[in-house]
Amino acid sequence: MKRIGILTAGGDTPALNAALAGSVTRANQRRIEMIGIVKGFSGLLNPRVPHVHLNPLYTSVPELDPVLGGSILGASRDYVDADDTVTVQKVLERLGRLKVDGLICIGGDGTLNGMQALGESLPTVLAPKTIDNDLGLNYRNEADEWVRHIQTDGEYAYTRAPRRTKFDLEQMVNYVTPGYATAVMVSASGVQRIRTTAESHRRIAIIEVMGRHSGYIALGASYGQPDILLVPESPLNPEALIERIKEIYELQKNVVIVCGEGIVDDDGRELGAEMASTDPAGNHILSGASEALRSLLIARLGDEYFISRRRNESARAAIFTRKVGHTQRGGRPVLFDRFYAAQLGGHAVDMLVDGKCNAVAVLQWDRASAFHVADIPANDFRDRWGLIHARLMHESFYDPKLMRPSELGIEYLLPIFTNSIGPDDTEAARGLFDPGNLMKPYHSVNTDISKRIRYLPE
Repeated sequence: MKRIGILTAGGDTPALNAALAGSVTRANQRRIEMIGIVKGFSGLLNPRVPHVHLNPLYTSVPELDPVLGGSILGASRDYVDADDTVTVQKVLERLGRLKVDGLICIGGDGTLNGMQALGESLPTVLAPKTIDNDLGLNYRNEADEWVRHIQTDGEYAYTRAPRRTKFDLEQMVNYVTPGYATAVMVSASGVQRIRTTAESHRRIAIIEVMGRHSGYIALGASYGQPDILLVPESPLNPEALIERIKEIYELQKNVVIVCGEGIVDDDGRELGAEMASTDPAGNHILSGASEALRSLLIARLGDEYFISRRRNESARAAIFTRKVGHTQRGGRPVLFDRFYAAQLGGHAVDMLVDGKCNAVAVLQWDRASAFHVADIPANDFRDRWGLIHARLMHESFYDPKLMRPSELGIEYLLPIFTNSIGPDDTEAARGLFDPGNLMKPYHSVNTDISKRIRYLPE
């Protein structure tokens, strides 16, 4: 294998450049050229395929900095539709003109679904990334437990059959994805900062974190010590929630609640209801769980509850929401994410050299050897109908009565976060107040990378 193409797809994460750097470093060692596709699958849909030679003379370009968040190649949520055979053939032809012998896609479950269109015609592997931590399996045969139903509109819906496998942390396929640790650090820090406002003004704060239908970020945000944790995998019990809020508020005159954006009611309906519109990857857009939860609390608690205690003039004034939002996706990755993103990126190169095709580099964990990289066939992620589903947090990680992480949930988090932040991460924080930041304009890496972009001839 002499030349490999590489792209970053889906939403951005803090660890994309680290994964790119790991791949290019390994390619340099193996004397393989690396061609970066600009803007993910969108670049392949462009007839001229904008691309960057990432290691001329087997030396990484200086713009490729593993501590820089995001992707120097850019990313998009466009994908290649496997049913669109005409487009698939055009993409394969363009990759042939680039003379690449294999393709590395850095992405999550959407990217894994998207690359299936190419995996049978070109050696293609995936290096995982997603802040949601929803790329993987709780155990090897989990994908076989999905059940498909036909709806009245003719579309299919998928639900989970009851679990019939005893769960253990060592069974997890892809224990954690790069980007998750940094997103949790940002979320947990946000919880701590909102806490002091809630304390000072005797208020109830609802903090919404990302993750869509998976509660991993919410689970990790427990490091910020919220009073109540709500995750999508456990349906909301309004009566129990109100009772718990009152207990805490009477004791400490403030309550901090963390909720995942995909939390559901007893009927499985999302509080932040899915809108009719979707993003380019086909994911329905969520309208806001925290605001829906706030409306519920305002109605259930009422103005008199706060007025009688002389703590606020109304329930609307006492209860407020904040979304951590896209700050979870950006910025410098912590040591854990940088290191393992690079390891997985490098392993993806080795997989192609070793003849692997349509396979996924994964980060495994066991009690004896801790974290280590491995790989599995992408087919293991597919259900009986060929669809790859986002991993949901295992329900045993959450205690619905205490509304906090369970003992097993805590055990899951500890290997990831105990040493996730390096000394250089804390030192980097001092750079925010570099006097030069006040005088020098921001210099975007895009400016430098654009000078390196080349195109296929028309």
